[in-house]
Parts: sequence; structure tokens; C-alpha cells
Amino acid sequence: MNDISVSSRASIFEYNGSAICAMTGKNCVAIAADRRFGIQAQTIGHEFQRIYGMSDHLYIGFSGLATDVTTVSNKLKFRLNMYMLRENREMKPETFMSLVSSLLYEKRFGPYFVEPVIAGLDKNAKPFVGSLDLIGCPMITEDFVVSGTASEQLYGMCESLWEPDLEADDLFESISQALLNAVDRDCVSGWGGIVYVIEKDKVTEKILKARMD
Repeated sequence: MNDISVSSRASIFEYNGSAICAMTGKNCVAIAADRRFGIQAQTIGHEFQRIYGMSDHLYIGFSGLATDVTTVSNKLKFRLNMYMLRENREMKPETFMSLVSSLLYEKRFGPYFVEPVIAGLDKNAKPFVGSLDLIGCPMITEDFVVSGTASEQLYGMCESLWEPDLEADDLFESISQALLNAVDRDCVSGWGGIVYVIEKDKVTEKILKARMD
């Protein structure tokens, strides 16, 4: 009888673990992420930054490999600053998504192992959420987007909790509960969370306490 050995290799996207989601509301938008930094099942820290503010009303979050998260965020900030210097105006969320897409597609043969989630408001306070894969294929939705190792759990929670035209406080509650309950069912993400609620006149940042086991 022949011995058959089956080796299963984890995806590079699961190496550090992550959970990101963004939701639209009524003249507001929210983006949330977990804070765990780990190497597979080993947790190293719980204050890792996955969400970056690109401008006053534009934020981006990254799931995937932690080193590429830092690299891509720095490159995007540089390109965005160059655009603002040249054009003397803020970049619209749709334009920023095209910028992210072109940056990722440039490296398609040796890609950055990140899957970005973008959340922002345009000049009329219309909410925008979208996500991209590792080679820059964009997806824009009217309700919510998710990414990371907890994405399946996030899909279920967001489908249950999201409603059209949520006010800022209700939007915060919905996205917080979606994130916290999703990461409880994923062993490589969690250990706290961070939420940004973006409105026309302010951005609210809140830290979420979660299980750390």
C-alpha cells in the first residue's frame, strides 16, 4: 500500500493575518481594521497599523503581508503628494483608486501581496468604498467591502448589520460589531480594532477592545 503524503501550504496573504472592512452611510463612510501583528499563529504585537489617512476625507486599509503594507502605503503617499503639488487640489476617491490600481498593476509579475480597501467622501459628501486585488483589479460597491483572512466572516456580519443611509453613530456601531464578531472566528486576526468614521466636517477615530487570546 502506497503512503500518500499531502502537504498544505498557507497562502502568503495568511502569513500575518488581517481583517479590514469599509461601509457606507448617509453622508459618511467608515473603515475598520484589526490591530494584530503576528507570524502565522504566533502573535508579536497588537498595535499594528493597517489603515492610513491619505487626505482629510480619504483613507486606505491593507490586508496581506505586513512588509508590503508599509511599502505600498509609503509609495501611495508619495504619489498622492506629488499629485496635490502638481494639481493644487485634493484627489477624488475614484481617481485615487485608479492610482492604487496602476501602482499594483505595474508590479503584476512580482506583485505586492496586499489587497487594499479604500473609503472616502467626495466634495459633495457622497460616500465611496472600493477594494482591489493584488494586481489592481478594482471593485466599487454601494454598501460595504471586506478583505483579509477574516473576509468570509466579515461578509456574513456585514450582510446582517449593514443598512442603507446609516447615520454616523449607527454606522460606527454596525462596523464595530461586524469586525469584532468576525475576528472572534478567525485565529490569525483580532486582538483589538480601530475604526475611522469619516464625515464632511470631521473624522472620528476609535479604538476597539477585543479578546486577546
